[in-house]
Amino acid sequence: MIRPFFCRWLGFLLILTCYPLSGLAGDAPLAVVASILPQKYFIERIGGERVAVSVMVGPGQSPATYEPTPRQMASLSKAVLYFRIGVTFEAVWMDRISAANPAIKVIDTQRSIPLRDIESAGSEKPSATGSGLKDPHVWTHPLLVKIMAGHIRDALVETDPSHRESYEQNHAAFAAEMDRLDQWIRDLFQGVRSRRFIVFHPSWGYFADAYGLTQIPVESAGKEPGPRTLADLIARGRREQIRVIFVQQQFSRRAAETVAQAIGATVIAVDPLAENYLDNLREVAQAFAATMQQ
Repeated sequence: MIRPFFCRWLGFLLILTCYPLSGLAGDAPLAVVASILPQKYFIERIGGERVAVSVMVGPGQSPATYEPTPRQMASLSKAVLYFRIGVTFEAVWMDRISAANPAIKVIDTQRSIPLRDIESAGSEKPSATGSGLKDPHVWTHPLLVKIMAGHIRDALVETDPSHRESYEQNHAAFAAEMDRLDQWIRDLFQGVRSRRFIVFHPSWGYFADAYGLTQIPVESAGKEPGPRTLADLIARGRREQIRVIFVQQQFSRRAAETVAQAIGATVIAVDPLAENYLDNLREVAQAFAATMQQ
């Protein structure tokens, strides 16, 4: 009776010797959470197979009005890192997210990036009332994505130092790709005739600043434009012969379509929250450039 037990115990010890439990745990991907889909792309490019990324705001959802589901809040208990980016829902939910998992480490990927003011509706300038609202859409500028990628790399290396080399190599390749994307967009906008575009929600301010463009939003701070703002936008659109108004699926198109109909413009959807960041930003840049050549 003793011999079979002893053999089984000896076999178990041999397995532990060859495959220590710590090694098995260390081979599991890091469970991390991001606020929006573009961050998922950045994290996976740097973390590779070493990360399993969950996203709070899914396709078609707005970070301005989003509320996490009970299932998402429960899944946070398994995560070791949360990558925040400054979108609106975080201001309400980050304390609750931290309470759901006190051990989770929150990484502010927006850290060290100077934030611009959001334009007021119908204008390329911030609100004259001094609302102080800052633009969170930093990921629309590839060179700012490089800064965020550095924060992601550092957090992964600190959490999982045994795979430092992999994270650093992936980061270097991704940063070089962002440099190439930035140069490609700069070349695309050389010689365009117009430098202004009308967009429903002011999501493209950092993109516009980077490439010498000006966005004019139909709405600001989530508020639909009033009759006077709409009238001013229509007059400006006619005066400047703007032929396209850009919208995104997370917001109502009604006001944008009203302006477009009045000035004879086309409504085109562009999505700053698409997961496939590289291809999406190329497509958006081409859409902007095409309208500015008209």
